[in-house]
Amino acid sequence: MMIPADYEDRVYAGVLGKVIAVYLGRPFEGWRYQRIVDELGDITYYVNDRADLPLKNHLLVVTDDDISGTLVFPRALRDHGIEPTSEQVGRTWLDQIVEEQTVLWWGGLGNSTEHTAYLRMKAGILPPESGAMARNGQVVAEQVGAQIFVEGFAMTRPGDPQAAADLAERAARVSHDGEAIHAARVVAALVAQSFVEPDMDRLLDTAVTLIPKDSLIYRVVADVREWTAGGDWKATRERIEERYGYHLYGGNCHVIPNHATIINALAHSGGEFAQAMTVVNTSGWDTDSNAGNVGAICGVRAGLAGLDARRDWRGPIADRLYLPAADGGSCITDAAREALTLAGHGRTWAGEQPVVPKDGARFHFTFPGSVQGFTVAEGNGQIVNQDARLTVPGGTTVSTPTFIPPEALDMPIYGLLASPTLYTGQTVTAHVDATDDAEVALTITAYDENDELSTVSGPATVVSAGASAELAYTVPDLGGRPVAAVGLSSSGTVRLDRLTWEGAPDLTLTRPEGGTVWRRAWVCAVDRWDPHWPEPFRIVQNRGTGLLSQGSRDWQNYTVTADVTPHLAASAGIAARVQGLQRYYALELADRNTVRLVRHHTVLASRAYDWEYGHTYQLALTADGDRLVAAVDGEALFDLTDPTYDCGGVALVVTEGRTATQQVRITPISREEES
Repeated sequence: MMIPADYEDRVYAGVLGKVIAVYLGRPFEGWRYQRIVDELGDITYYVNDRADLPLKNHLLVVTDDDISGTLVFPRALRDHGIEPTSEQVGRTWLDQIVEEQTVLWWGGLGNSTEHTAYLRMKAGILPPESGAMARNGQVVAEQVGAQIFVEGFAMTRPGDPQAAADLAERAARVSHDGEAIHAARVVAALVAQSFVEPDMDRLLDTAVTLIPKDSLIYRVVADVREWTAGGDWKATRERIEERYGYHLYGGNCHVIPNHATIINALAHSGGEFAQAMTVVNTSGWDTDSNAGNVGAICGVRAGLAGLDARRDWRGPIADRLYLPAADGGSCITDAAREALTLAGHGRTWAGEQPVVPKDGARFHFTFPGSVQGFTVAEGNGQIVNQDARLTVPGGTTVSTPTFIPPEALDMPIYGLLASPTLYTGQTVTAHVDATDDAEVALTITAYDENDELSTVSGPATVVSAGASAELAYTVPDLGGRPVAAVGLSSSGTVRLDRLTWEGAPDLTLTRPEGGTVWRRAWVCAVDRWDPHWPEPFRIVQNRGTGLLSQGSRDWQNYTVTADVTPHLAASAGIAARVQGLQRYYALELADRNTVRLVRHHTVLASRAYDWEYGHTYQLALTADGDRLVAAVDGEALFDLTDPTYDCGGVALVVTEGRTATQQVRITPISREEES
């Protein structure tokens, strides 16, 4: 398969199209057409700032299941290979979803399709049976979610609608069946073919060849396309409501009315982004989901030029998005970062090497117009991306989030779980080119003892006009408080070429003096972790295994140590290289007579070891390359190799009971020092 020359840019436009559209439609999700017209008028731009209306949210950049599922579920391609089965996608669900907290609408068994499928999988019912109509019934199986979450998968199959539809179907069958599968195939095919075909009629012609002609979705597409011939999208909307409206289909959000709305927007707009947004959002029903599908298709089809043609959709969001999941260090992210990940999968699928801009720098600005979350934090002026570098005005400080910003701490509807991406002991580096004589310094912003933001600066570097400079700043000890942002201050105008960091931190995690935001840095996947106990980390898991985790996939070689005091627990311990709820190494005290080193539930090594409830043990687990070394109370017990996981954060682990810990220590291993 020949990858398009502008593939990465088009994936970036597709991700942006999805994100912009969801932010646009989310505030009035579930509203019907007449209410939208009466209270908002035709939707032509963001409306979240309408404080006079009871919108679902007034914050623009929000967590949303439509974004989270679209970009989290394709992690199956990273963890299980480029052609994952339905079962493997389901395993990614179980690994990445924190129950009752992230990604899904947790509406209950038989009420939320995705929640129903999740509970089936938790009970051992594997995909595709977890989403099968025979088990869950037609109404549950045919809700809208299958088409909501497929664009990320489809962007990894550029120009091959058949491959995209097949992959989307395997992913969709985790939770859906019947007509919902046909709808998912259509959306995926439209995304994939949009990389090579701009004509909307031809795109629709291609997509429907990949579903049965006797399916209801096939008939819906044909009817809506016929109705759009009159050129009046509102007349088409009326006919959709009459023949395919919510009153004719069961459940909370059936796929048929919403798929018809998507086709109406695409057919009437021809794929022009702004017009498509007006049609799909003003039409009502599941506005954020439907707009997200349309936005991704239009974004891929016309690229960044199409997004920028009529309105500044990109400026207000500054590429920002949130992906709350069990892999906490991946939650605070941006459209450029996620696009590069998807495009990497696409190139791997095509037998090519992924593109790695600027030696793998986290912030590289190589996508046209991308700012990767950077905004002006202090001073006046505007940052602009010119020639893959950010122009930073003189007399300003610019920054990008590395953790939950203050305005997002109380996120409406879908809570924001996240770990910081930057930590004490890590060294931030940046390359700048000076336009004016400038004094430049890197900055770190962290939450203080009052849960307010406080900024510290690294050493200042004087850069002459026309010269370049490399900046470096090691994050100081912040007492365990989370780093909220990283940035740059400059007295004169400079251009930021790249900014990055890597390696494990040098960090002690415990309860700081004052404040509560530090608790938000932990991804809590245990039944209880209450703030009032004397131990900072008293955690309880009633059934199964729970994790309280923090960290990032940037962490590779380090030692994690912690005091562990089990109390009526089947097992308790510490974990390293944590990538999710089912991907980690753990050193555990188990069954009151055993110590073991496990890879999730696979025992790598064990030995007899008598331990007691209420007694404190010092556990240490070192991950260095593929070597794992484990010790209890200073006694080395295990030393083995396992290549399965090469990176990830840390966790406290407990199975069916209670355990307590005072502090967790992470110490990096430097191979440079060893050599």
